[in-house]
Amino acid sequence: MGMGGLEYAGWNMSGAGQDGQESAAERLFAGLRAGDARALGRTVSVVEDGAAEAAELLRLCRAAVSEGPRALRIGITGPAGAGKSTLVDGLSRELAGRGRRVGIVAVDPSSARTGGAVLGDRIRVQEGGAYMRSMATRGHLGGLARATEDVLTVIEASGRDVLLVETTGVGQGEIEVVGLADVVAVVLVPGMGDGVQALKAGVLEIGDVYVLNKADREGVERLEQEMRGVLGLGAGTRERPVLRTVATTGEGVAELAGVLVGFPSGAKAPAFQGKESGLPGLKPRPTARVQMLVAEKGAGKPREIARIPELPSGPVLDHLGIAVGSITEAAGVYRLLGAQVGEPEEIAAEKVRVAMVGLGESRIELLEATVAESAVGRFLAKRGPGLHHVALRVRGLDGVVKDLQEKGVRLVNERVRVGAGGHRYVFVHPSAAGGVLLELVEEVEG
Repeated sequence: MGMGGLEYAGWNMSGAGQDGQESAAERLFAGLRAGDARALGRTVSVVEDGAAEAAELLRLCRAAVSEGPRALRIGITGPAGAGKSTLVDGLSRELAGRGRRVGIVAVDPSSARTGGAVLGDRIRVQEGGAYMRSMATRGHLGGLARATEDVLTVIEASGRDVLLVETTGVGQGEIEVVGLADVVAVVLVPGMGDGVQALKAGVLEIGDVYVLNKADREGVERLEQEMRGVLGLGAGTRERPVLRTVATTGEGVAELAGVLVGFPSGAKAPAFQGKESGLPGLKPRPTARVQMLVAEKGAGKPREIARIPELPSGPVLDHLGIAVGSITEAAGVYRLLGAQVGEPEEIAAEKVRVAMVGLGESRIELLEATVAESAVGRFLAKRGPGLHHVALRVRGLDGVVKDLQEKGVRLVNERVRVGAGGHRYVFVHPSAAGGVLLELVEEVEG
């Protein structure tokens, strides 16, 4: 930035307000509030780049947002290849057709060469006046860019009343979206290891709505059955819809839009209360483990419907792994007891088939070896069917591993591994854990 200040495509950002004159930030903000798409784009660029005027622009935008009804923030997340971008495009058109003013933030991985978004920093006004901004993660983990909350605030201040946030599709790490969305839609597709992914990758922790996209593919019935079974586990859990869509044809998109706009905006808490963000004073919304509110039908008054409890500070039981000769035979008794048993799924890298059995807050993982020369196969040959491992969820797995190593605790694998669905884990040797193999799974922080 030179002596004259920043200039963003024709908007001269020099000249702070003196002698009662408007500052450059105030002029740009006035254009944004008047509906000038160019002013909105320039403001977003200033804020994302962290320019000198960003703090003043954000102060003005926060004040504007706090004065009126909050925009509904919809997070669209899920694995890469699930068709999130096509679904977001269809949703924006459907919502615009319903008279909603839509803003879209699509977070793309960073280009190793330019540092920008891999697909380019796309800024465009779509059909129906929807504003779309593509942002690069710029090395920030969690499926979002560091400035995502800031940019959403700017777009909301421009008068958009529905904000769609599409994450990068990086697996378990993208759960950060729950911190700034009122409702999170998790998009899954048949044939991508969905059963293990849904059960072990943390999506049950974050989803409010589950979308089975590409529903014209074979296997969608099985996926829906698994998801409905798993989501129905446990007493007192809140209802979470499972919907089918074919985003390329628009099938099911209208129904999905209707469900999403039924959630209250700003339900999780007032904006700007939470952890630090890219600029001082602006803080994202709280996480998924907060009081959930919905509007009473016809009343307009929010009421408490469920409270998702905070996890204790120490480890909690995630599941028990049981080696069995046959999943089909072993699953029978659990079904007789009324437990939900997921469809068996083969994990080729581990040479094992697994089926998850839901038991309230925890699960049992049935393990069937596909070849004798595998970890589970050798276990069965030596000990026979029985308890194979105990899995605990811990927070800050890297730090836990470091502490264990410093204290001389024997680990089966010295480095953290990434398993099915993107979950991170490490095994503690039975000799250090009372004769039982101990799996430490990283807790997904909501």
